[in-house]
Amino acid sequence: MAVLYPPVEPGERGLLDVGDGHRLYWEVSGNPRGKPVVVLHGGPGTGTNPVHRRHFDPRAYRIVLVDQRGSGRSTPSVAAVGADLTANTTWHLVADLERVREHLLIDRWQVFGGSWGATLAVAYAERHPDRVTEIILRGVFLLRPSELDWLYRGGAGAIYPEAWADFTALVPTGQDPLAAYQDALTGPDLELRAAAATAWSNWEGATVSLVANPALVAQYAAPDFAVPFARLALHYFTNAGWLEPDQLLRDAHRLAGIPGRIVQGRYDIVCPPVTAWELHRAWAGSELVILPEAGHATSDAGVLQALRDATDSFRF
Repeated sequence: MAVLYPPVEPGERGLLDVGDGHRLYWEVSGNPRGKPVVVLHGGPGTGTNPVHRRHFDPRAYRIVLVDQRGSGRSTPSVAAVGADLTANTTWHLVADLERVREHLLIDRWQVFGGSWGATLAVAYAERHPDRVTEIILRGVFLLRPSELDWLYRGGAGAIYPEAWADFTALVPTGQDPLAAYQDALTGPDLELRAAAATAWSNWEGATVSLVANPALVAQYAAPDFAVPFARLALHYFTNAGWLEPDQLLRDAHRLAGIPGRIVQGRYDIVCPPVTAWELHRAWAGSELVILPEAGHATSDAGVLQALRDATDSFRF
């Protein structure tokens, strides 16, 4: 059995005006009368891609993909010089999902997200639990200070010292890496902006897979990926996602009664398993699947199969 379902093309697509000058790209594929599911992409800033449709049985699911504000095919792009991020916060994105749901005349839907998409999935479900049938998460990230410290303030550097040296080469001595990169990405020096975006993206590309994947590393290094990825990630991370410390874990009791499955790589360096474990313990009704030979990437051993098992189990 193939792990991914065969490619499927959207039957509907459009741009939805959500206010503040933003228009969101959305698309629907699969069965028009099937079970609705919305896919929340990672990043922030990466956008959706056709592979996301293939996690779901197209005969059973009505598959909704949405590019978040500033990402992918949504407009205006965060990569544009002078792009205004004032109206781009976690809670704007949560409200946008409700606008998309209402636009598509969906009463309740399954929520599927990985990495930053898992953050947004939990934030949305905690705000609107009555609109969620199930939740499937991969590589859980809850944007807690401890998680940012691990990945961007030295913890993960003990595992990848050579990549950490490259990442911190642009950080002035004694300065916080997040603050330094935010300054570089928003400053007037265009060459420094480009170098910082690439270095930021390369750091995650180096740590995302359990075993180095050259194609994935190259994807992270590409400017059309790196610039929006770095710009939006830094915007969110330097503002703590507009969340109180540990807010999403603290409020996980609001998910009680929503069935869910958490797929987590044992050796996920980007989002270590402790966060998935703590969320699972706080969320009554969740199931945690820890994969013994996987890191953060969906291309790592067992991840795609575990996600297919999850979507298949909830398809009816």
